[in-house]
Amino acid sequence: MAYLNPVRHITFDARDSHALARFWSGLTGYALEDSEPDGEWALLSSGQPGVPGLLFLRVPDDKAVKNRLHLDIQPPSGTRDAEVERLLGLGARVVDDRRTEDGLGWVVMADVEGNEFCVERSAVERGLVPA
Repeated sequence: MAYLNPVRHITFDARDSHALARFWSGLTGYALEDSEPDGEWALLSSGQPGVPGLLFLRVPDDKAVKNRLHLDIQPPSGTRDAEVERLLGLGARVVDDRRTEDGLGWVVMADVEGNEFCVERSAVERGLVPA
């Protein structure tokens, strides 16, 4: 018999759980579902059954080294490059630009606390959905 343990939340350590939750809400469109008034934690919900939420827990230390795990973001529409520009406006920064001259590749970015994530070509650019 197969046994599945669904992922309920993807959890981020954060110096400021609410600020980091606001950034990721802007990135993903996930809604703030719940939070603790003193800022110990904040939870974003995808609003879709079976899709994990993002949980932000306050910790006393800053991020010190490269992530051992990161998220790959694929915009559902538009372009990868437009999404990178939008995320820069939210406070993200480019860590490593892996775009190639033929339009392929990705951009490694960091959120407002330095957590890395990648922005891939959009679903439209990949031909997965109509433009």
